[in-house]
Amino acid sequence: MDAWVWWLIAAVGLGIPLVLTAMPEFGMFAVGAVAGAAVAALGGGAVAQVVVFAVVSTALVLVVRPIARRSQTQRPELRTGVDALTGRQATVLERVDGSGGRIKLAGEVWSARALDTSMTYEPGTQVDVVEIDGATAVVM
Repeated sequence: MDAWVWWLIAAVGLGIPLVLTAMPEFGMFAVGAVAGAAVAALGGGAVAQVVVFAVVSTALVLVVRPIARRSQTQRPELRTGVDALTGRQATVLERVDGSGGRIKLAGEVWSARALDTSMTYEPGTQVDVVEIDGATAVVM
């Protein structure tokens, strides 16, 4: 069997753990094996094949891996759902205290309760939404 076939078998072998473990490093090594197969198909010697495999795999790990890690740790800038309501202002419709009340938030009427149970907010007062707890806005 030709050397390029062995390199392709190695690439498939490295692709299997990539799928099973979702570790992108295996995919980078698989691409390196495909590059080694290309060198073998073009008539390169065994040393050239191994060097190309090592260089391509190392370059991918050093360049792609930090970019992938950075994109995983960054939170999306667009907040949706109840996350988008936190930090917004609302208008008190019915008296809000530690036990409950009603506010108008983003054009909708919400149940609300005061963050500080000793505080009371009268109708017409502007309040800030601190968090959403189930279907209740916690305000201050």
